[in-house]
Amino acid sequence: MRLACRILLILGFAACLSGCASPPQTLYSWGSYESQVYAHLKGENREAQIEALERDQEKIEASGKTAPPGFYAHLGLLYAETGNDAKAVACFGTEKVRFPEATVFMDFLLKKYGK
Repeated sequence: MRLACRILLILGFAACLSGCASPPQTLYSWGSYESQVYAHLKGENREAQIEALERDQEKIEASGKTAPPGFYAHLGLLYAETGNDAKAVACFGTEKVRFPEATVFMDFLLKKYGK
């Protein structure tokens, strides 16, 4: 009986430890999105921010994860600020489809830039 209790205790302890072995999986792949938003607020080079976010977009799509909320909206705003309204409208549409809670704001931006 004592041997059975020890075996169960060891197996229970091993099961608890194995649960801690893998880190939690994140829902979104953030890439450099947060640092690009900060760079935008500081007024840094918009073309460099666009390039960084486009690289992140390629990596995100290749990994099979999802871009975080606001990613495509921010990229769209950068496109709009550099005069590329067609790409801005495409990004706003993508944000609207992927995150329906942003519909009102994306409709506003689509009306503004989708002349």
